[in-house]
Amino acid sequence: MSAASLLTLLVFVPWAGAAGVALLPARLSRGLSLALSLSSLVFGCALYAVGPGVREEGDWMPALFIHYHLAADGLSLLLVLLTGVVGPMALLASWPIERQGRQFRSLFLVLQGSALGVFVAQDFFLWFTFWELSLVPAYFLIKLWGGPGAARAAYQFVVYTIGGSAFMLAGFAAIYSATGTMDFAALQALPPGTLAARLGPALATAVFAGVFVGLAVKVPLFPFHTWLPPTYAEAPVGVSMFLTGVMAKMGVYGFFRILWPLFPDRLHAASGVLLWLALAGVLVGAFTALAQTDLKRMLAYSSVSHVSYCLVALFAVAGFRGQGGQPAADVAAAALDGALLQVFNHGVSAAALFFFVGLLEARSGGRRGLDDFGGVRTAAPVFAGLCGIAMFSSLGLPGLNGFVGEFLILRGVFGLTPAMAALSCLGLLVTAVFLLTFYQRVFHGPRRPAAPAFPDLSGRELATVGLAVALMVVLGVLPQPLLHLVNGLATLWAGPLGLPPAPVS
Repeated sequence: MSAASLLTLLVFVPWAGAAGVALLPARLSRGLSLALSLSSLVFGCALYAVGPGVREEGDWMPALFIHYHLAADGLSLLLVLLTGVVGPMALLASWPIERQGRQFRSLFLVLQGSALGVFVAQDFFLWFTFWELSLVPAYFLIKLWGGPGAARAAYQFVVYTIGGSAFMLAGFAAIYSATGTMDFAALQALPPGTLAARLGPALATAVFAGVFVGLAVKVPLFPFHTWLPPTYAEAPVGVSMFLTGVMAKMGVYGFFRILWPLFPDRLHAASGVLLWLALAGVLVGAFTALAQTDLKRMLAYSSVSHVSYCLVALFAVAGFRGQGGQPAADVAAAALDGALLQVFNHGVSAAALFFFVGLLEARSGGRRGLDDFGGVRTAAPVFAGLCGIAMFSSLGLPGLNGFVGEFLILRGVFGLTPAMAALSCLGLLVTAVFLLTFYQRVFHGPRRPAAPAFPDLSGRELATVGLAVALMVVLGVLPQPLLHLVNGLATLWAGPLGLPPAPVS
């Protein structure tokens, strides 16, 4: 088996397995679906061992200049590994749901395969196919297995995302008309200014805006975030884990893979406004989370805040094009390295937190209010300890993985725009307040009616969250394995932003 074929296997093994899972008896489909989901982590580790640069190409629709083009650089591998960790976690978290049969598992594998396709596809037609196909299983997983308001939440999720995608599709139709290709590598290889010259200034700005809206809805960037809290709150726990851990990162990935390399001038011109929107996401998400009593909604708004830090870093760097020479390159590299690490680290910690809240809900008969619990630590000390690690990782405690990404983001942004870095720190302070409040009220104090019969984690539940917690600790003290991937991505920004490449550590 060649290294290139790993890419095809990575994407299509979950898809092919989804058909088999749908046809098997429910009991047999459980083990098979988990093995198929774990295959993503196996293939991701194999690609990591080979190293970035694996590529697979072939003709698909040559008459339309559409190619089957898959590739895995450091950015793709980072997201592939994240999917390989979160996917099996989410599937195991859904294990005990009685209504979760083979249809659930089959749809979940389609969702996981689609997300992986987004991270390795290098032709827009193929990429957009995976991007849109991910909506179909997500919609049904939310609507059929979600909470009382799941139908409305699923509908809102799809309408928002498809609406944004329509603008993006129109933009790439214009790009194809102007260049005759939709291959990312070919478009990025065009001489600077070629795309804007062929489109014309007005159309180039409109295309940039269309692609931006499609990606901003997916992240989501403020003010496109209103679909997210009800969707995360109503989705079943495993789907919430995958939505926050992986699907939200598809939008951030698109900013790095598509918007930045193709439209550096317009991103630079709009960076001032976009930086304020990203900062609004940090602060609005954090302060709104502080006001929540529903634990799932609290984590949903917290996710808006944490992912917005990645965009603060991106837009801060984009706004300082060509200024300051090598020092600017160093701080820009720190900001972007931090943003990419935050993509991975937040995906792991947020998925774990949603899992723990799902356990609280399941063990208490559906309750998930901030004041519904108390004294859980005495009934379930292992549960409390592991949830505490995930919580401290999310708020950026030194020694855990969340600290590394947030520190690099703030270090880099402070070197570029100190005022924005200072304002962003308010989000960290508020995050500490609501997460510590959550932990104090749920795990400490007198027991509430939900606590006395609260069992500790089972073996399956420990297996579900064990790898995630281990990664929080290991990557907190030894982030080099991921830094090795993201440090090699300097070429994504050095050329388009006119900065000298930062040294690779």
